[in-house]
Amino acid sequence: MNRTASGVTLIELLVTIAIIAIVVVFGIPSYRSVTTANRMATEINSLTGDLQYARAEAIKEGQPVTVCVSTTGTRCAGSNTWQSGWIVFSDANGNKTVNTGGTNPDTVLRYQQAFSGSDTLLGTATGTSGGLVAVTFNRVGFSTDQGTLTLHDSNNTLAWRRCLNISLVGHIQADQGGKCP
Repeated sequence: MNRTASGVTLIELLVTIAIIAIVVVFGIPSYRSVTTANRMATEINSLTGDLQYARAEAIKEGQPVTVCVSTTGTRCAGSNTWQSGWIVFSDANGNKTVNTGGTNPDTVLRYQQAFSGSDTLLGTATGTSGGLVAVTFNRVGFSTDQGTLTLHDSNNTLAWRRCLNISLVGHIQADQGGKCP
C-alpha cells in the first residue's frame, strides 16, 4: 500500500508566519492613522453640526442661541477647553449663561459629553488675548463671537490638526493641517 502524507511542512509554516509578521508590521501604523483620522473627524463634525444647529435654531426661534463649554450639561463652564463637552441652549437675553429661573428660563437643546480620548479642542477668540468660551448666534444667524476652535491629537501632529473658523456673519469654515492658524 502506498500512503501519502498530509499536513503542513515546517518550511511552509515558517513562510506563512513570516508573511503574517510582515503584514502586521506594516499594517498597524496604517490602522492607527485611519483610526486617528476617523476619531478626529467625528469630534470636529460633532461640534460643526452643533454650531450649525445653534445657528438654525436662533433663526427659527428669533432669539439668541449659545453654544458653550459645559462639563455638567446644565451650565457653562467658562473655559476654552471644548474637549470637556458643550451644550447648545436658547439664550433669550444673550448673556451666555443658562438662566433657570424667572418667567422665561433658558432651555438646553443639546449636550455633548467630553471626549473619551486625549485629543484637545481649544477655542481662541479673534482680536483678544482670551479664549473662545462660547459662541452665540443672534436671531438673524450672525455670531456675536469670532474665533477659531482648534482640535489637536495627543501628539499635536500638524497633519492631524483640524480647526473651525467662526466669522461674525455666522459662517463656519473647517480647515485642517497647515491651514489652521
